[in-house]
Amino acid sequence: MKWVLVTICIAALAALLGQRLLKLSEIALANREVPVKRLPNCHLLKNIEYGAEDLTILRDGLAIISTGLKYPGMPSFSDDPGKIYTLDLLDPRLIPVELTIKGDLDRDSFNPHGISVYIDETDKTIHLFVVNHPQHYTSQVEIFLFVEEDNTIVHLKTIKHDLLHSVNDIVAVGVESFYATNDHSYPSEVLHMLAVFLGLPWADVVYYSPGGVKAVGDGFLSANGINMSPDKRYLYVSAILDHEIAVFEIKKNKDLVHVKSVAVGSLCDNIEVDHVTGDIWLGCHPNGVKVAACDPEDPPGSEVIRIRDIHYEKPAVTQVYADDGSVLLGSSVAAPYEGKLLIGTVYHKALVCDLK
Repeated sequence: MKWVLVTICIAALAALLGQRLLKLSEIALANREVPVKRLPNCHLLKNIEYGAEDLTILRDGLAIISTGLKYPGMPSFSDDPGKIYTLDLLDPRLIPVELTIKGDLDRDSFNPHGISVYIDETDKTIHLFVVNHPQHYTSQVEIFLFVEEDNTIVHLKTIKHDLLHSVNDIVAVGVESFYATNDHSYPSEVLHMLAVFLGLPWADVVYYSPGGVKAVGDGFLSANGINMSPDKRYLYVSAILDHEIAVFEIKKNKDLVHVKSVAVGSLCDNIEVDHVTGDIWLGCHPNGVKVAACDPEDPPGSEVIRIRDIHYEKPAVTQVYADDGSVLLGSSVAAPYEGKLLIGTVYHKALVCDLK
């Protein structure tokens, strides 16, 4: 009888293991291939060689780009510190310009990830928020003053907190206030992978202000990109492993109330929002296994998805761009401006194309 019970337990465990491995393959979209769908007049940007993981575009057409991310589990092709660039999308030369970093910041360990901009309406100063991983598994948020005429960012403050343990992306809502996503359930990579393996949705969204810090949204296997609607009433979060964009209403006390989730069918990374139309633009990974492996014989592709009318009953989800890795590896962000589309990647190059 004892051996019968042992056999049953082993069989049950094997069945569970097989089921979870199958589920992980589905989560990673391990078998997905996307047909190529190109845009006209595309060219790779100069100076961007080791990723443009996140970017945002100011209303005057100046893009700010974070580069050189070194992220656990992802390839990295340079040991140099990360950098911040600008790109004037109204300048036909389209040449990225590296920003000089001033102030009290360890530049040698600078490892920028998600970024966001807050413009103080009282004096029009531009505050740049940057997620930084100086020791790979550590997370902190750097706040800079952007001095455009000098091509300089001046470091103002570093923010650390136990709730900000594995920050991926950030959206600024004040000069020292923001929402941030944790893409891990735990700071430990092992515990996080165990949570994902078991299907435990314990990653979250955190609100930070000088007056307090709190978790305001949960239920994610991994919370990735984050951004806000133009009217500042709603927050959008990429539930990357669920292949969805979650929509939250922002309450007066800064808590979040889940409104809906929109299926996108891809592993969508960062979120950009069109200032004028409110359309959502997503840089996505068609196949998670490929983007992690980065096999030159079977390279990871890129995909850009657009969501129109996300607050309607039936939002329009369309694929705008897709590549098989022959041009662009591992797209992580995309943003439009005046008929152009700027696409960044985790560890490769950046691409600009015409939308029309």
